[in-house]
Amino acid sequence: MVRRTVAVVAAIVLFAEAVGIVLINVILGKVADAQQMSLAGLDPDAMSVGALVAGAVFGLYLGCCGLVLLLMALRDRSPGGFGRFVLISVAVVHGLLGAFVVGPVGWPAFAFMMVVLGLIVLSLLAYEKRDGRAAEDEPAPPAPAANGAAPAGNGAASV
Repeated sequence: MVRRTVAVVAAIVLFAEAVGIVLINVILGKVADAQQMSLAGLDPDAMSVGALVAGAVFGLYLGCCGLVLLLMALRDRSPGGFGRFVLISVAVVHGLLGAFVVGPVGWPAFAFMMVVLGLIVLSLLAYEKRDGRAAEDEPAPPAPAANGAAPAGNGAASV
């Protein structure tokens, strides 16, 4: 039950982060356009559109990662190969962003990035695959007979 909760919380955090990234890039695009900012002679309109497109792409990426986590929690199953790849990549992105954000933004931003990284990694490990099944999907071993006799089987002795 805890793994579903962790996956849902991680999905909500990634959805909120996606909205925040899109809003920040929209604001940056509008500021770059209003002040006619340019970088190395680049057209100010290109700077504005680039900020908007980058925000939309990164927001969509974070939203897709949140959707994978949400589906993981709803189905209570490990994601497939592509879903696992996407979650590992977003974990790496959060680790790198956490390392880079310490200087310009500060330790609280680093702590936030590490909490998100921890939620993603915990979700991945809680739904770790073992022989094609999730970790909690393992069948229980057969209970021994009440009289001490071996459980019924094919008669072969096990070592």
